[in-house]
Amino acid sequence: MANRLADETSPYLLQHADNPVDWWPWSEAAFAEARRRGVPVLLSVGYASCHWCHVMAHESFEDETTAEYLNEHFVSVKVDREERPDVDSVYMEAVQAATGQGGWPMTVFLNPEGEPFYFGTYFPPAPRHGMPSFRQVLEGVATAWADRREEVADVAGRIARDLAARGIRYDQPQPPGPEELASALLELARDFDSSRGGFGGAPKFPPSMALEFLLRHHARTGADGALEMVEATCEAMARGGIYDQLAGGFARYSVDAGWVVPHFEKMLYDNALLCRVYAHAWRATGSDLTRRVALGTADFMVRELGTAQGGFASALDADSDDGNGSHREGAYYVWTPAQLTEVLGEQDAQWAAERYGVTQEGTFEEGASVLRLPAGDGHSGSDSGSRAEARTDADAGRAASVRERLLSAREQRPRPERDDKVVAAWNGLAVAALAETGAYFDRPDLVEAATTAARLLTDLHMNGGGRLVRTSRDGTAGPSAGVLEDYADVAEGLMSLYSVTGEAGWLERAGVLLETVLLHFTAPDGTLYDTADDAEALIRRPQDPTDSATPSGWTAAAQALLSYAAFTGSSRHREAAERALGIVRALAHRAPRFIGWGLAAAEAALDGPREVAVVGPSTDAVTGTLHRTALLATAPGAVVALGEPDSSAALDVPLLRDRPLLEGRPTAYVCRNFTCDAPTSDHAVLERALRS
Repeated sequence: MANRLADETSPYLLQHADNPVDWWPWSEAAFAEARRRGVPVLLSVGYASCHWCHVMAHESFEDETTAEYLNEHFVSVKVDREERPDVDSVYMEAVQAATGQGGWPMTVFLNPEGEPFYFGTYFPPAPRHGMPSFRQVLEGVATAWADRREEVADVAGRIARDLAARGIRYDQPQPPGPEELASALLELARDFDSSRGGFGGAPKFPPSMALEFLLRHHARTGADGALEMVEATCEAMARGGIYDQLAGGFARYSVDAGWVVPHFEKMLYDNALLCRVYAHAWRATGSDLTRRVALGTADFMVRELGTAQGGFASALDADSDDGNGSHREGAYYVWTPAQLTEVLGEQDAQWAAERYGVTQEGTFEEGASVLRLPAGDGHSGSDSGSRAEARTDADAGRAASVRERLLSAREQRPRPERDDKVVAAWNGLAVAALAETGAYFDRPDLVEAATTAARLLTDLHMNGGGRLVRTSRDGTAGPSAGVLEDYADVAEGLMSLYSVTGEAGWLERAGVLLETVLLHFTAPDGTLYDTADDAEALIRRPQDPTDSATPSGWTAAAQALLSYAAFTGSSRHREAAERALGIVRALAHRAPRFIGWGLAAAEAALDGPREVAVVGPSTDAVTGTLHRTALLATAPGAVVALGEPDSSAALDVPLLRDRPLLEGRPTAYVCRNFTCDAPTSDHAVLERALRS
């Protein structure tokens, strides 16, 4: 039986288009059908690169008997959480409240009004480890619906009312001050894993937003401990199996506390955030390791995730064909000693096994190992470490040859599938990362990749009214409206691109998006919602200020509004940013790991942020030197405006207005709240001004 997913644009929904389950996409029509038939709704939420989503699909949704039961007793709705984060957020909150945990696939049973009454995540095809089978769950829910309808209705109503009452409210919001930010640093230090880097135990996720806060805190205060946590974590991740030692790019998380064995799916958002963190860490330390990883991650995004339309795909699967007809997690990435010998010969295989930590016992499964760079291999993050590496690898050509041969052999393996939908928010993060990394390391190709992605976002995802669609695929816009993180992250990316290129149109488009944030996502008290005030109504309007794998829309909007205010002098945007940062004051001490981007934005607000205007002919080398000096400044959240003197583009950017050349030479102005130091044409003077 053909279900209703064949015409969708989401790769995840299309993966289920041939299931015998009579799937519906999320729609009013699906709930109308449930009301017509008098049956409950099964809501199944996942995403294309989700390992356990694939497992449950194969075990249950591809099973004819299970599908027959589902089709008789339920209306089944399939949702891509990356396409509809609003739907995912609302029902995940219910799952976590009811069970104490969450994850994907998410399995929720709803009444025809969309109110949830039973929850879970993955259910096996047979009872296992104390979990009921999926068929047992279906039969239990169907029986309860048929025999205890009033009880089910009461439970669903109470849950829906509880969710609806969970809105965030606060009075007289104020951004956190130095004391709150120092307290957040102390809490992070208490949770820091001093032996392995990162925070907490297994599983261990890259703490991108917290690292950005630590870098900014060190820049503002000089606190050595903040920078030490960044350096230790960046080195540990770069050496671990979570980083692809052959081709660059990070996996989603490590299943252990030591970054050894990753969950192998690679997400655009992780790589965009980490690329930027490593570039910023290099800016602060000059470490060769952070430079190498920033560039390796940028190249991975362009090479492996770039789409034909110029955007960036969402993810690569964890699973791939193992060469024996079975799909296995990590099959593309792991190596056994025998496989090394087959590719490299005995001597080079032994050398590579020592270099990359490949053991007979294996670090993964069935004697296979994840490639990593164990301590003592001569690879260091410092310049002196680079010299040590050269001494350790006396034959540098051998190292390059081994890597190239392993990479070439790996590329002959069946590749993981790619979720090639373009998500606006994550592409905004990629634009910022690639633009800055390209500028720091003189890689104009990366800046061009950022520019091409920005054009796709503004031409395809953004309409003339300043509204965004969240996804596209193959050049066709998807059906879902943008959420707050889309507006904030795209605006952030466009402003970063403006700082690098000096093309004022990017700043103008960022302003259009942020106007939508102020008009449609912001409440009068300064709180923010994840969906617009005219978006599809769910049982609760989602509102979450805490970071997950990406910055929350709330704190990303605060940072973007703050930057835009610095470029333009808009008190309206500044006040909105400060009101939004009130939530950071409330959470800074209690949950700093989960409000990292808000803490980073608060550091920028406390520092100013600095406003740097560089004016001069684009053909003058001094203009380029001043511009590069400004971009490399570590001052928290500093904004950089670039323009030709007296050009129309310069007149469009308030920070550049009335900025004459100093004695006819290219000139830089450093300001805070539009109060400026003396202008200078000396890059050394500019550098000192940005450090004071």
